[in-house]
Amino acid sequence: MRILGKGKTAQGINEVYPDAVMYDDADKEIYDINSDELTIVSPGIPPHNYLVKNTKNKISDYDLFLENIKAKTIWISGTNGKTTTTQMIYRLLGETSLCGGNIGTPLAQIYETYNNSKEKYQQLILETSSFTLHYTNRVKPNIYILLPISDDHVSWHGTFKEYEESKLKPLSIMGSGDIAIIPSKYKNIKTDAVTYYYNDSSDLAEQFNIDTNKIKFNEPFLLDSLLALCVKKLISNNIDYETINEFVVDKHKVEEFKDSQNRLWVDDSKATNLDATVWALKGYKDKKINLILGGDDKGADLNPLFEDMKNYDIELFTIGSNSEKLGILAQKYDISCNCFINLEEAVGAIDKKLKAQNALNTSVSMLSPAAASLDQFDSYKQRGEEFKKFVNLLKN
Repeated sequence: MRILGKGKTAQGINEVYPDAVMYDDADKEIYDINSDELTIVSPGIPPHNYLVKNTKNKISDYDLFLENIKAKTIWISGTNGKTTTTQMIYRLLGETSLCGGNIGTPLAQIYETYNNSKEKYQQLILETSSFTLHYTNRVKPNIYILLPISDDHVSWHGTFKEYEESKLKPLSIMGSGDIAIIPSKYKNIKTDAVTYYYNDSSDLAEQFNIDTNKIKFNEPFLLDSLLALCVKKLISNNIDYETINEFVVDKHKVEEFKDSQNRLWVDDSKATNLDATVWALKGYKDKKINLILGGDDKGADLNPLFEDMKNYDIELFTIGSNSEKLGILAQKYDISCNCFINLEEAVGAIDKKLKAQNALNTSVSMLSPAAASLDQFDSYKQRGEEFKKFVNLLKN
């Protein structure tokens, strides 16, 4: 057995199969491209990689570990909300479940825990990336939760169509005993699974007879909580409002806070693609929005974001490697835009605007970049912490 990659996923597989050999790009000279040996591809390695293109017998870690699992498998995918929805489902299903995948715990570790205690765990809840789905061909979920899909990871997949097809791939494998909850946009995709299609949160709530007035979350987290409650109802025929309302959303996801002058700011650094920013803006449609935008957009087409922003009273403060691109789009859509080198400068410029406007309760200032952070930061978490630091250093 061979493993492509030497990161967290690959190391986890190697712990279960210590005789497997790990390879990466540094091993091109010794890698046998004519081998028929079973090769597990780590999800971080793109399909255009030399080793991937020259490997015959490829599978994913899902194929390797899930083929003989007896527990019910629940996969959660889509562009935004995967992590929150996965966490919420895990909170609702409790001690009889294991949770991991793209959310942080490698599948190999979940597999080992499950095998050591088969009687205890009835469900495996897996946040599932498009990268993993691209390489998965043998196994399928028992329940597939698909959040809306928007333009993302084009540089990895090559095209949005390929990204979208990877997300839809499980539907072609699922059987009549499986269940899928997917956006109505994909109602014509052929599948043998029992399917529930939704247009939005209200549509989903109506289908599953869920009272949204009993849920504390607003969008974008309302949809996440509804999908989690749907899974709970499918498994136990119970809607657990109390437990879902106990859930606390992670930091850097539409996280509101006030500065020393009691002005509202929002840390949405986790918004690493345009759809996340679109959802974040919905909650502030009645306010003047000062939006910090920019970073590594991974080759995405940002026109849909600018089309959406035309509906708001919004001013842009751009940063990052795509700042020039954003400035051109802002001019195209006649949206006020200010370009800066870094995040600290953008926060300072917003502060000056707010003081000049004396806008205390009628505006919101937010970091929702619609881009990854690695052009200027170690992670979206560091970007969010830096943002809050700069805001908290503002003086009256």
